Amino acid sequence: MARTAAEIRESFLRFFEERGHRRVKSSSLVPQNDPTLLFTNAGMNQFKDVFTGRETRDYTRAASSQKCVRAGGKHNDLENVGFTARHHTFFEMLGNFSFGDYFKKDAIAWAWEFVTRTLGLPAEKLAVTVFREDDEAEELWKSIGVRKERIFRLGEKDNFWAMGPTGPCGPCSEIHLYRLAGGTQAEIDAHAHQFFGLDQAEALGSDSSMEIWNLVFMQFERKEADGPLQPLPKPSIDTGAGLERVAAAVQNVPSNYDTDLFRPILAEISRVTDRVYDPAAKYVSSMRVIADHARATTFLIADGVLPSNEGRGYVLRRIMRRAIRHAEMLGSINALTVACIKVIQEMSPIFSELLSSQALIAEVTNQETMAFERTLRRGNELLEGWLEKSKDLRGDQAFQLYDTFGFPLDLTQVIAAEKSATVDVDGFEKLMEQQRARSSFAGSGEAAIGDVHKSLAAEVGENQFLGYEQVAAEATLKAILVNGRRVDEISAGQGGQLGDTGFVTSDRSRAQILDTQRPVHGLIVHKAKVLEGSLTVGQQVELIVDAQRRAGLRRNHSATHLLHRALRELLGEGVKQAGSVVAPDYLRFDYTAYQPLSDEQRMQLERRVNQLVYENYEAQTKVMDPESAMKSGAIAFFGDKYTTLSKVRVLQIGPSVELCGGTHVARSGDIGFFKIVSEGAIAAGVRRIVAYTGPEAVALVHEEEQQLARAAAALKAAPKDLVSRAEQAANRIKELERELEQLQRKAATAKSSELAQGAREVHGVKVLAARHDNGDPEAMRELADKLRDQMKSGIVVLGGEKDGKANLLVAVFPSDLSKKYRAGDLVKELSKTLGGRGGGKPEMAQAGGGDPAQLDAALARAYELV
Repeated sequence: MARTAAEIRESFLRFFEERGHRRVKSSSLVPQNDPTLLFTNAGMNQFKDVFTGRETRDYTRAASSQKCVRAGGKHNDLENVGFTARHHTFFEMLGNFSFGDYFKKDAIAWAWEFVTRTLGLPAEKLAVTVFREDDEAEELWKSIGVRKERIFRLGEKDNFWAMGPTGPCGPCSEIHLYRLAGGTQAEIDAHAHQFFGLDQAEALGSDSSMEIWNLVFMQFERKEADGPLQPLPKPSIDTGAGLERVAAAVQNVPSNYDTDLFRPILAEISRVTDRVYDPAAKYVSSMRVIADHARATTFLIADGVLPSNEGRGYVLRRIMRRAIRHAEMLGSINALTVACIKVIQEMSPIFSELLSSQALIAEVTNQETMAFERTLRRGNELLEGWLEKSKDLRGDQAFQLYDTFGFPLDLTQVIAAEKSATVDVDGFEKLMEQQRARSSFAGSGEAAIGDVHKSLAAEVGENQFLGYEQVAAEATLKAILVNGRRVDEISAGQGGQLGDTGFVTSDRSRAQILDTQRPVHGLIVHKAKVLEGSLTVGQQVELIVDAQRRAGLRRNHSATHLLHRALRELLGEGVKQAGSVVAPDYLRFDYTAYQPLSDEQRMQLERRVNQLVYENYEAQTKVMDPESAMKSGAIAFFGDKYTTLSKVRVLQIGPSVELCGGTHVARSGDIGFFKIVSEGAIAAGVRRIVAYTGPEAVALVHEEEQQLARAAAALKAAPKDLVSRAEQAANRIKELERELEQLQRKAATAKSSELAQGAREVHGVKVLAARHDNGDPEAMRELADKLRDQMKSGIVVLGGEKDGKANLLVAVFPSDLSKKYRAGDLVKELSKTLGGRGGGKPEMAQAGGGDPAQLDAALARAYELV
């Protein structure tokens, strides 16, 4: 009998394999080709197009243990995590699926068999629910021995499942486990009737019963949000069983956090925080938050998500900062990093991608911890300042602390209570609702166009790509889309966006191909502009690729693979691709790293890529199933959707082995020459390399040679002596600058003496308002210091123009005088004359911006103000 979580996972997959299911690897947490989802949040996500009939596989039954994250949009459990026994951001969803194969009868029978026999959960402690209109499901449960008293009909809110606002959906049936010790059959019956009479919120808050299995009878699809339900081509099955819940049930523990999935992580957190894991302790929620969020953090980073201020990266940053805040509350702000390393140790035997990402995960969590530590200090200072001014903290202030500084509402309330202050919780909750609405990830326009592509793919069948060997071929025009809508004909002057080029020709028409894309598996779409005549559906045409442009794309695509390999050799296998662009005249490669390449590393990288080019490796391709491809050592480029395909194309060029469906050179020597143009940061933890190959790389070298020759001529030196001559010139410039600075100081001293004599006396105070020659703020401060030394007591106002902007400086001395005449107040008033803004300390203040033409008026007003 399965006892550990690993045994439960394996027994589930093996159980359904024995019943004709294909064991399918978990897909990435970043959904591919699905703009409606923020993260993969259910086992069926990777099979969505199979359920709708838009995609076919070489199997009709599947089983998987899918990694999932629910922390944004509709499925968002973030705020409950750590404070309930069963909510998580990251979890594994055990699932068995039927794609138009078996339906309710087998799904119900196998679910009951696995739960009661394989897992050994007592049938007398189980109850099931069905959709209120699903008579068939109720009769099937009865037929396998479930008593009528344990079958409950619930409404759409509880027993109708939908992945999101659009997509597959259908009625569902759940298995629930009675969790309390003991209890006669009659007592459990009575409890079940009471439990299922509660609303969903009350039921979820109860520890007496727990849902462990959800059978979705996938019968419908909703193509638009709030749109009508449309029958699917073939009724299907989608099972969801959270591994964490099933483990808690089998191991008979009160909380998911007490299972062997969490115990090792919590033990590590206990060690680093020096806190005993005690479920009764007040701090236990913080330990649970860190444990859960460490799992989400580890898996998201391994799947290519990095903390940022938008999209998926923003959600990851919120998860990490929430964990770091709780770690800080426990007195060990680095607990998240430590917990993440433990997650890798525990989970990498099943999810091998974690091990290869270990260095990156540690670096990202360390960097985010250090950055957030600074943010926390600023948040604490801000909160203390607000509470000094008012004992009523507004909702928007509490929300700012939460959203910007990661302060949970309960923490803000605790700090406020210590200061005898209150928090506007209602105002906070309203802003939270607005944020949830903003974070719901629904790219409806993109999704709608994607639906057109998917229906086309199902209608016309799989397109054959001939571009690996040919640059011209005859074809039949199967469909035409204009702005996402199907039409029968398109005439001259109509078309799309700039991209790859080529031509479609026939005896009566000619069109330019602007781009070629594969929006869904099996469908190739050509974006075209009709130049002559018209194109109609069914017409025979000839497709001609721009061969010169294709050659550039091949060179840069193959060079991207070699660059990826060389980067991993140089910086370690933890380097991950974060994006790329392959153009005919350049390549761009984004990768994960916090430190820039040193000059030596950049040269090493360039030399290694060119070495792979010169060794002239043959580009070899093999077609195999994804699992065999990954076992062979192949890696997938960022964002590629390979785990859902039955066959993938493996490309090997020397030591580089990648999954790739693109076009490439025949041998690495065809790249010719590789030259890095630039390397720099584009976001926290993400850097970008831009490079040229072939003719463009040679042209760049020639251009640099010409620039060197011109620089050498300007310095009257041979190119080989250019560096030493430039250093000599730079040293001479520094000497001259020092001499000039000394002369300027002497001139300023003389000028200050002259200016000091022009000071006026206003009510017993010496006041000097004067123009400054260049308006440089630093130079004005130096002049003000000299005037202070000479005048001893008084007010100095200096104004000048710098780069088309007005600058003002006010100095008041000594400090006794500045108590009566505050420089900050004076400069604020004077800056109004200019239309600018300013401020500062009582002794010295500055203003900038505004109209330089009003400088004289502002200086004249200084005397009036005093």
